[in-house]
Amino acid sequence: MSNLDPEVEADDAPGAGGGTAQAVLEYVVRHIVDDPDAIRVEVEERRRGIELHLNVAPEDMGKVIGRRGRVVQAMRTVVRAAGARDGVEVNVSIDD
Repeated sequence: MSNLDPEVEADDAPGAGGGTAQAVLEYVVRHIVDDPDAIRVEVEERRRGIELHLNVAPEDMGKVIGRRGRVVQAMRTVVRAAGARDGVEVNVSIDD
């Protein structure tokens, strides 16, 4: 997909900075947890892409991680795919 407006800079382009990946992460987590208002996603820019730090309510931690970490691994896969679509390498970490 090409950018037809030469006035739009790369930082303003859709998906720049992992916006799509962050939106996908928030959407998925919002539908898993009991307290969606407690969700916080912080974006940290790194050399090789971005890292999304996910914070949820303590009682929702088990739901987000899942048995043997399967839920969080699936979320990481989907979020990485969303980032790759925008050309951004994305990593997801869950913070206490």
